[in-house]
Amino acid sequence: MTTTAAEPNHSAAPAVPQFALAGAFLEGLIAQDFGLLGGALAADARLRALVPSGLKEWAGAEAITDRFARWFGDTEDFELIEATVGEVGGRLHLQWRLRLRAERLGSGWFTVEQQVYADTADGGRIVRLDLLCTGYRPEGSHD
Repeated sequence: MTTTAAEPNHSAAPAVPQFALAGAFLEGLIAQDFGLLGGALAADARLRALVPSGLKEWAGAEAITDRFARWFGDTEDFELIEATVGEVGGRLHLQWRLRLRAERLGSGWFTVEQQVYADTADGGRIVRLDLLCTGYRPEGSHD
């Protein structure tokens, strides 16, 4: 019996992710410029997030932008520890780890990391984000 390798079907390849929009999204987050972050989103974008309190969903660029401003705005100190942009199976992969202090969180520094897989539309804007979040972890916490 003879076997042959199948030829790759390039016509079935997923759309190429829009790395520039992912970069603009991250730049907006890191600068706490939520208008820039929102500019990377399609008007009808959807966010599905698994956060410590459970699965949450938001629809529309404005609602998503407001959510990120609520999570990462209004801080006394805000530092990027690391961020990456990549691609997995035709989806954007964004990851960031932040260190911040905010009165609303309590005293001291907190670290938060998020992983996002995102899809872009033909127009290039992000239309869907699937996010996983550690929550705000107090520095030195080992529980």
